Amino acid sequence: MTRVAILASGNGTDCEAVLEAVEQGRIHDAVVAIVVADRPAGVLERARRHGVKGLLVDRRSLGRASYDAALRATMIEHRVDVIVLAGYLSVLDRETVARWRNHIINVHPSLIPAFCGHGFYGEHVHQAVLDAGVKLTGVTVHFVDEGTDTGPIIAQEAIPVLDDDDAASLGARVLEVEHRLLPWAVELYCRGRLSVDGHKVRIDKEEKT
Repeated sequence: MTRVAILASGNGTDCEAVLEAVEQGRIHDAVVAIVVADRPAGVLERARRHGVKGLLVDRRSLGRASYDAALRATMIEHRVDVIVLAGYLSVLDRETVARWRNHIINVHPSLIPAFCGHGFYGEHVHQAVLDAGVKLTGVTVHFVDEGTDTGPIIAQEAIPVLDDDDAASLGARVLEVEHRLLPWAVELYCRGRLSVDGHKVRIDKEEKT
């Protein structure tokens, strides 16, 4: 049984998509052990509605070093196998990344390496896409490394940018893809079907035994 932790900073719709996929058996042999918010956020109430423990570990009140240590202690206490970042706005420290290397999954609302890195989150991403005039955007799910949105890519899905899109309408369509692609990537992880070769992620056809 894979023990999953979900980290989030906001309302938590990506988190809920993973919770529902576990409940419905679309993510097999997994349990969400803990949902952690790094600031007061609606995601904690979503977790509780699903019968999952929601914990606030407030980065701003603790300070960065104490927050990082508290987060690692929480992951260890709950015997977490994989950490899923679902709209999580803090950057994990190097020690946390090293301890759970290739066991931390993030979802980002663009086609990395475009429109990613420092400052690219939420509607800032979608507005940048519109300002650039590109015709495609989408969603990337990737493993986390020491950089910001630079880890090995697990999956991507593109959607068209429509002529009448604004940041809100584009963001809503991107979010629909996030709700589908993130649980699918977590399912691949839980099935043992992801292997990392350098900076490339391979999706194995069969489960690892």
